[in-house]
Order: sequence, then structure tokens, then C-alpha cells
Amino acid sequence: MGRKLKKTPPQLSRALRSLGEDVTAWRKLRGLTQTQLADRSDVARTTLIRLEDGDGGVSTENLLRVLRGLGVLGDLTSALDPYESDVGRLRSEQQLPQRVRPRSLRDGSDG
Repeated sequence: MGRKLKKTPPQLSRALRSLGEDVTAWRKLRGLTQTQLADRSDVARTTLIRLEDGDGGVSTENLLRVLRGLGVLGDLTSALDPYESDVGRLRSEQQLPQRVRPRSLRDGSDG
């Protein structure tokens, strides 16, 4: 019995396509061919092609390898740093909980 594949939501499909277009643009701005970037990133050229085509099946590790090969890995990690956001800065003095328990869905609050 195979695993049932879930349909990719449209918002994620758009984000995958946009990510692929951005990787392609960075590669071209760097003057690299797909083969050169794949070699530099230590991924197969077919993996890079799938990433540039917006294939959601490319592993996170391979995405990060390509971003490192492009020299933009630090930009991603900075963008995801919660303490670089307004919420993160406001709550930076608070200790993060060891566990997060689900809130009541009837509560109506989101923060």
C-alpha cells in the first residue's frame, strides 16, 4: 500500500514556483550554468533543475546546499531569525517554553 499524496495548496505551489524563479535569477546573476551551480552545491544537476522548476519534492538539505552555492544561505537564515522580527524583539526578554500546548480553538485569540 502506497502513501496517499496530499494535493499541494495553491499558495504553496506559488511559493515553490517563486522560489525556483529566485534561484534561477540568482544563478544567472552569478553567471553560473546549472552544471556549475550543481557542482558547486554538491547536488545532482537534475535536483537543481527540479528546484528551479518549483518541485516541492526537493529536500531542505539540497535547497540549503544550492543557497550556499549561490552565496545567499546567510540571507535565508537571517530572514528566518525570530529575533529579527518585531514580535521576536518584543518577546526577546521572555524565556521560551520547553513545550507548547495547544490552545483552545474556542478561545478566539491568536497571541
